[in-house]
Amino acid sequence: MADQQPMPETMDQDDVIDLLLAQHALIRDLFDEVEQASDKQRAEAFTRLVRLLAVHETAEEEVVHPYARRKIDGGEGVVEDRLAEENQAKQLLMEMDEKGPEAADFLEKLTLLRGAVTAHARSEERYEFMQLRAHTSPAERKTLAVGVKAAEAMAPTHPHPGTESATKNMLVGTPVAMMDRARDVIRQAMGKAR
Repeated sequence: MADQQPMPETMDQDDVIDLLLAQHALIRDLFDEVEQASDKQRAEAFTRLVRLLAVHETAEEEVVHPYARRKIDGGEGVVEDRLAEENQAKQLLMEMDEKGPEAADFLEKLTLLRGAVTAHARSEERYEFMQLRAHTSPAERKTLAVGVKAAEAMAPTHPHPGTESATKNMLVGTPVAMMDRARDVIRQAMGKAR
């Protein structure tokens, strides 16, 4: 059940910006892995990518974006732009997750998703993370990292478009996360990849 836990590759990061940048790098690596995997291994790699994207975005939506709204210049607009990007990527990811990597158009959709996620990550890094680093103390970033790790531990493991705000995540996130995690356990027990 190790795949139910937050990403161990990034858990040693205690600065929220470093943590999120490490996760962005891991996401890029997982896209490569999914793209290059054999059909047999693609489902498992895609499951890991879906899970990482879902928990990463939920944590940003619950912890990072609300803080950025208050702390950075033009925070409201910066965050709204990032949420719109996230929703677009979530829609595509949800469609791909439902169809699975066996779908005839999977690799085509993967290319679109990769482009959307990569552009979104670059925008976060440029417009949100740089300003957060400049306008927060190391102690604040450490506290935010703790919050992100906690949010990721409780986050849904599949995309749910329309829950891009911290309030919506709090209202529907816990029951949805429980359903996602139960579905993951059942599928794992039944030997199904997704």
